[in-house]
Amino acid sequence: MTTQNLLVELFVEELPPKALKKLGDAFASVLFEQLKAQGLASADTSVVTAFASPRRLAAHVTHVWRKAADKAVQQKLMPVSVGLDASGNATPALLKKLQALGADVSNPAAAVAALKRAPDGKAEALFYDSLVTGAALDTGLQKAIEEAIAKLPIPKVMSYQLETDCALPGWTSVNFVRPAHGLVALHGSTVVPVTALGLKAGNTTQGHRFEAKVSPVVIKDADAYAQTLLDDGAVIASFGDRRFAIVQQLAQAAERLGPGYEVLMDEDLLSEVTGLVEHPNVLVCEFEAQFLDVPQECLILTMKANQKYFPLVDAKGKLTNKFLVVSNICPADASAVIGGNERVVRPRLADAKFFFDQDRKKTLASRVAGLDKVVYHNKLGSQGERVQRVRAIAEAIARRLGAEVADVQRAAELAKTDLVTDMVGEFPELQGIMGRYYALNDGLSAEVADAIEDHYKPRFAGDELPRNTIGVMVALADKLETLVGMFGIGNLPTGDKDPFALRRHALGVIRMLVEKDLPLGLLELVGDATPVFGDKITHASAALVDFIYDRLAGSLREQGYSAQEVEAVLALRPQRLGDVSKRLSAVRAFAALPEAPALAAANKRISNILKKAGDVDAHVSEVLLREAAEVALYAAMKEIAPQANSQFEAGDYTASLQTLAALRAPVDAFFDGVMVNAEEMDLRLNRQGLLKSLHDAMNRVADLSRLAA
Repeated sequence: MTTQNLLVELFVEELPPKALKKLGDAFASVLFEQLKAQGLASADTSVVTAFASPRRLAAHVTHVWRKAADKAVQQKLMPVSVGLDASGNATPALLKKLQALGADVSNPAAAVAALKRAPDGKAEALFYDSLVTGAALDTGLQKAIEEAIAKLPIPKVMSYQLETDCALPGWTSVNFVRPAHGLVALHGSTVVPVTALGLKAGNTTQGHRFEAKVSPVVIKDADAYAQTLLDDGAVIASFGDRRFAIVQQLAQAAERLGPGYEVLMDEDLLSEVTGLVEHPNVLVCEFEAQFLDVPQECLILTMKANQKYFPLVDAKGKLTNKFLVVSNICPADASAVIGGNERVVRPRLADAKFFFDQDRKKTLASRVAGLDKVVYHNKLGSQGERVQRVRAIAEAIARRLGAEVADVQRAAELAKTDLVTDMVGEFPELQGIMGRYYALNDGLSAEVADAIEDHYKPRFAGDELPRNTIGVMVALADKLETLVGMFGIGNLPTGDKDPFALRRHALGVIRMLVEKDLPLGLLELVGDATPVFGDKITHASAALVDFIYDRLAGSLREQGYSAQEVEAVLALRPQRLGDVSKRLSAVRAFAALPEAPALAAANKRISNILKKAGDVDAHVSEVLLREAAEVALYAAMKEIAPQANSQFEAGDYTASLQTLAALRAPVDAFFDGVMVNAEEMDLRLNRQGLLKSLHDAMNRVADLSRLAA
């Protein structure tokens, strides 16, 4: 049986641009999976191609059968003891089951003879072989289209009325993301008689609203879809091809302007614009140079967010007064389109300039009181109260680091004040950024201004850290305030829900402590942050510390460390997180030594012994050392442990563990020749004390027992 290629298109009104690619991919993939599940397409030979433009979702599938092959199916019916009586005749239950399956039961004996008997667990069962007729494309595609539509990732559908196509005209209610107006279903050049959303399939669609050469556009066959839409309908049906065309045109437009221009390529904006146009045409526009006095972040944001324009910067990254527009029409004279876009953007830029000018009339310090009117959380008070907590935590961090407190206090106090400015009220994305500009305008130092902007960093994975120490201290304080406060009121993340981004805040704390190698302990930081809340929270330090270590463990595994290595280091709960990477490197080097497996196993054995013994004092009396093996172990420890401890204190963890590896032979000899739990209590306690001393010496860098197989 030969195959032909299949094309299905759903023609609709303008789809949500931000969701367009996801909708197109979902429509094509579900349709393809359904065709494969029904045997109409093959995973080995068939290939699906998704198309998505603002007014259509489509899928092209290669090698689709008109009818799926018949399929032999074996079905378990019931145990033999249930299906046959003592004489081997069919029971009523068996006959009823066979009849339900469409089998001929007019001759019960013949029906029984056609069944197979096979072991099924401890008993025998009856099995029925049948030939299931393969699905026809008409019915199979109908099911596939319905599934593809039903499973589209649509957050909210709309309801609309559609006139029915029947002898008695009327209206039917349809629910979909946007009103649908056409359906194409072609198997080769043959229309497949399917329906969807009240529409009957045909071979015609609509092209570009304004630039299509013909209307309707007739699709000759499935393979002619994309080219016909381009030639006759002026539509680039492929989302990827359209996006590529936009990228090319943007680069070419910037190149024509000269070597000093570069496009700010924003991936999200590219995808959204691709979802807005069917035939892109990039045009160069400009605005008055006077607007460049406004911080460029404001202008860039208003152009991208409000107008979907692509800003142009010079070689140094400074904004120019030219920008690029992706138009959906290609007129011979584009001056009207260019002029229209320039007129549209001008009021937006004027608003930004007005906000900037107005905001600078008041100092940030004068806005601090206004934060008392901004609600932060109903259990944790206002932003004003929050700022005072952040300030107190930042002061405590500064004192621990031996830093000057005054600038840290100032930066922490003013860090949130831009929240009550007009600019940030209009563009919340600019919080922190505008605070820096306004701080410089107020005559504050560059270090304080940078800290005001940077205290939100890192905002996401891979984001840069604050530029200076003041910014690091305020950023740490800000994140710790959020973590301690939310844990203190029981507002913890659950599953994939984390509305206050506590996981991100925890990773931010970790990154600053690790990458800046700060001499700060995690427990002391949480301890400093907890009292500033007074009676607003309950004590949740232990749970928060566990949460942060869990985030750290996940981050380290993503960096390539094994679960055993991470567990060995974090089992000791190292307070200075900047040491963790050095400890991990030392553990990895130790694990490569030939002595490592035996010492890890010995440590595991020692841990179990000490756990059963309870509270053991790490004290050894030389008088009570009787066996040669314990004397030798104690002597080796007195020689090796001081050197290993000295290396540990110097931060050379790798050398410390490698020095301790020399204890392998005396440790092995000890366990071979000495009974720890001797009958004499003084001997038992002394040997336990020897093992406790050994355990303490060997596990300063990491819990080596976690490396045992």
